Amino acid sequence: MSDDTLTAHGVFDVAEHAARLPETSDTMVADHRFTDDPAASARVFRVYSPTPPHSHASCDEYLYVLSGRCRMKFGDEAPVEVGPGKLVFFKRGVVHSVPEILEEPMVFLSVDTPRREPRDIRFVHDGTGTPDTFMRQSRSASPE
Repeated sequence: MSDDTLTAHGVFDVAEHAARLPETSDTMVADHRFTDDPAASARVFRVYSPTPPHSHASCDEYLYVLSGRCRMKFGDEAPVEVGPGKLVFFKRGVVHSVPEILEEPMVFLSVDTPRREPRDIRFVHDGTGTPDTFMRQSRSASPE
């Protein structure tokens, strides 16, 4: 699939792509994008280390926990534990973080509406990360 061609339909093996995510990473997160259309993007990602408070300017995010358990924090609220089968949602601009990973591998299926620009990450505190230290990305050539 080229960047300028929108996919009309697709079937993706989410579990297979989640299993292909590396065991370790020099970034906080590694992801695999399934779709990258202007209206929405879909991806699977693994969190390797706690993530500092950050937000995204371009999209609302829906995260479905496939495996692992972690504590997530939203703004100034107390952290909440999420694990397999939980759906997490937050609007663009909402500051969020993963202050603690309780069980690995911590893997999410994400749908971002509209499309999340790959470099759209705004850290709350200077020096806690950059788009390059935050996420390593791969992409589907085409749906299965």
